[in-house]
Amino acid sequence: EVILDVVYNHTCEGSERGPTLSWRGLDNASYYRLVEGDARYTINDTGTGNTLNMSKARVIQMVADSLRYWATSFGVDGFRFDLGLTLGREVTGFDPGAAFFDVLRQDPVLGRLKLIAEPWDVGPGGYQLGNFPPGFAEWNDKYRDTVRKYWRGDPAQRGDLAARLAGSGDLFDRRSRRPWASVNLLAAHDGFTLADTVMYEQRHNEANGEDNNDGHSENYARNWGAEGPTDDPAINDARGRVMRSMLTTLLASLGTPMLVAGDEFGRTQDGNNNAYCQDNRISWLDWSAAASAHGQALIDFTARLTELRRRFELLRSPVFLYGQDKAGDGVDDIEWWDERGERLSAQDWDNPDGRALMMRRAARRPDGAIEVVSLLLNACADPITFDLPPPHADRIVLIDSGRPDQGEIAISDRYEMAPQSAAIITWHSGTDA
Repeated sequence: EVILDVVYNHTCEGSERGPTLSWRGLDNASYYRLVEGDARYTINDTGTGNTLNMSKARVIQMVADSLRYWATSFGVDGFRFDLGLTLGREVTGFDPGAAFFDVLRQDPVLGRLKLIAEPWDVGPGGYQLGNFPPGFAEWNDKYRDTVRKYWRGDPAQRGDLAARLAGSGDLFDRRSRRPWASVNLLAAHDGFTLADTVMYEQRHNEANGEDNNDGHSENYARNWGAEGPTDDPAINDARGRVMRSMLTTLLASLGTPMLVAGDEFGRTQDGNNNAYCQDNRISWLDWSAAASAHGQALIDFTARLTELRRRFELLRSPVFLYGQDKAGDGVDDIEWWDERGERLSAQDWDNPDGRALMMRRAARRPDGAIEVVSLLLNACADPITFDLPPPHADRIVLIDSGRPDQGEIAISDRYEMAPQSAAIITWHSGTDA
């Protein structure tokens, strides 16, 4: 399918100092939000100097007609709304019941498409993650930041990580929304690439001509011993392992995974986290890197992960899970364990030094067997041996980021994890010993 990234929050006319090209010349007071009491000036909730006034019927009609054109003339399957929060701004601020959202949801063409919002802008109250109406998915930057912090070794991340792995129900399980509403991402077109999150700790935007002052200052990144490329094999091994672990986390999380083109083969922007202005090798896809041995190995590993997500519905549950024994076999639909094979207590969740976690999911298959899939995470600097919780079973390790060349192997009730590694393990009741 094709999802089109669309920008309806502002236009190319810019602020009151910008050119009069179209909407300003037709009806400036209707098409743009203006400063109350001084209508000479436009409101800047977008960072570009002007903000479309989506409380006006003609503006909504213009946007809806444009969307319908893309859908009917080109067969576009859905839209990602840049600064989608701006489209729901009313006089009193963001409103999940804004007229524009109602128009989209009731439209016989647009209401059937995939609708994805970027749930923030730079205006007042400009962060509304989880507050969009049913029918919308949202970019989940809390997922991105938590996964990055966990894998770089930050303390006290297990609790928040568990919420993100489980589809961020704390944010999205309301008004009959489903886990797919959380668009889980490790990176986006803005910010560091996946490879740069393990190669650079600071942004390197000198080429942008703003004295390295543009772009986000906090990227939750770690260079693992050297800033930028290095020939040190230990550092490169750690970087590759962490990238594979982050990809494993992404593809094993409830919600909709989003992968930026190039992250599957380790694309770098040389530490530039604001490369929109670079039409050169900084922002281009380097296909020679994809064809290299390192790039192809990461592509193969990513392909294995996507195949596992297709094969096991437990990795993409259509409903939120809250630890219920739905199968009736004493194994809850989702459970949390530590490396000792013990359920986490309140103290364990709050332990700042706890960096190992196991998420176990279970469901009854059509043939009556109980199928179980577990995600094992070790963000420690040392290897850890996981004692796997009961019941005893013949288990299969499906993939291990610390052993990328390892195929699917059988194990018993213990499994050693390399530092900064993630693994997916399965068993079903038909293999009980």
